[in-house]
Amino acid sequence: MFARHRPNSEREQLERFRALPGDLAPRDAQDLMAYPFFSLAKTPRTEPIDFRMGDITIRVEAVPEHGMATIWDADVLIWAASQIVEARDAGIRTSRLMAATPHEILTFIGRGTSVRDYHRLKAALDRLQSTTVATSLRQTNQRHLHRFSWINEWTQRADTHGHAIGIDLIVPDWFYRAVLDEALVLTIDRAYFGLTGGLERWLYRLVRKHGGHQHTGWKFDFHHLYAKSASLSPFRRFAFELRDLAQRQPLPGYRLAVQREPGGCELLLFTRARLSTGACGKAVDVHVPSGTDDDVLSGTGTTCHWEQKPLFFPVNSDTSERPNLESNLEESNLVEVGPTPASVGARGFANRGEES
Repeated sequence: MFARHRPNSEREQLERFRALPGDLAPRDAQDLMAYPFFSLAKTPRTEPIDFRMGDITIRVEAVPEHGMATIWDADVLIWAASQIVEARDAGIRTSRLMAATPHEILTFIGRGTSVRDYHRLKAALDRLQSTTVATSLRQTNQRHLHRFSWINEWTQRADTHGHAIGIDLIVPDWFYRAVLDEALVLTIDRAYFGLTGGLERWLYRLVRKHGGHQHTGWKFDFHHLYAKSASLSPFRRFAFELRDLAQRQPLPGYRLAVQREPGGCELLLFTRARLSTGACGKAVDVHVPSGTDDDVLSGTGTTCHWEQKPLFFPVNSDTSERPNLESNLEESNLVEVGPTPASVGARGFANRGEES
């Protein structure tokens, strides 16, 4: 009589990769930056994300017990991508089975290390595991959908007193291949982890993905941004928050502005932030003399001692050309502000796979 063999679990088939120590550069997966995969709300979301644009299909579903994975939960995936890229560049063998301590993950993503923070990390891991995704991105046939969860499984290692001493988690093959094999990652500003609003976090990632280091700038139609955000807020509220972001300038490394077109259409413009220089040729600090013993913050998003440029550009502004609104029908409507090289084009800038 033949003995029945228990099939090996996925965990048993994978080699365990121990997270690297040190202050690694944060890297984000480009697909996750460009498309709506996460809830932007701090309250639990169970309504699915159903996004379709051109050949791209994305369906994200959540369970009532945990709710949908949020854009704050995605910090764990940024940690994972950063580890994989750092190890690859160092010639170290990586694996989808990753091991780390909660302290290592929390400190990397700029969180505290209190008991409450540990519990929040565990809740984030539960949401990442229970959220399911079906997408046509990077599939050879747009009718074929790759289905996965952000974390296939995770376990907690504890000491004899029940205190967490380690976490093992398995990232999905879809995510792992994008980061390791296709190098679809970008370095992001560590200040990103300090952004508290869901919309500003989402917008930073979108701007970083599409704008990159292009100094001439780019722009998006408000309605297109609304579709790509998968926000549950009414459009009017969404537009109000975009204008508020342009007023507050919270995105590290970028400047935002709003341009109004004839007929009331609004565009969000963004450019790389540059250090301002005065007549003496020296960069101006964010701290300005207050007339007292201490300097005070200038209150501006960039470094300057003089009046800021207007946040709302007139239609006939010399700094931007008319947007290619027809590209709203494509996967993105990024339009470079200023002349675009004919050999590359706007989509050529956006779809490069290398890190910039």
